[in-house]
Amino acid sequence: MPLQAEGEFAQVKKRLETALGLSGQPVKRGTMAHMHIVYMMLVDAAATARDNETLEKYVPLLEELAIRDEHQPYLAISRRANGVVHRLKLEFDQAEKYLLQALEFFESAGMSWQQGRTLFELGELALEQKNNSLSQERFTQALEIFDRISAKPDSERTKKALIEVELE
Repeated sequence: MPLQAEGEFAQVKKRLETALGLSGQPVKRGTMAHMHIVYMMLVDAAATARDNETLEKYVPLLEELAIRDEHQPYLAISRRANGVVHRLKLEFDQAEKYLLQALEFFESAGMSWQQGRTLFELGELALEQKNNSLSQERFTQALEIFDRISAKPDSERTKKALIEVELE
């Protein structure tokens, strides 16, 4: 999603929310995105943008659909987003609980990129708690994953976070 990559969260959010109001099938080619896919994209983009208002609106909807459909990856994404919500509210124990639940699933499912992204969030949480050694450990773990899978934007962001930890 190029707009998200450019940091244009407001445009991404507007387009995705517009998609929620569109009717479903039939379409000329392919299929229309299901609501849970759009919710997942909104939640994931909002977590990256640290948009708590959007997270609080869509995380419960994504979680409800993921549970209903037994879609474990989307449930884990909603758990990671819930971790971000709680971290932004300075509710660190709750944030850690949700982030570790997400991490456990992504590790067991072999979803490396999602695992790295969750480790990054755990690094942010540790940094917020002034636990620089744990933050550095989590960021380093995330960086190893991102480098292994050649996730360059995530790798660069994680390197910057590691530099910030070292400067504190």
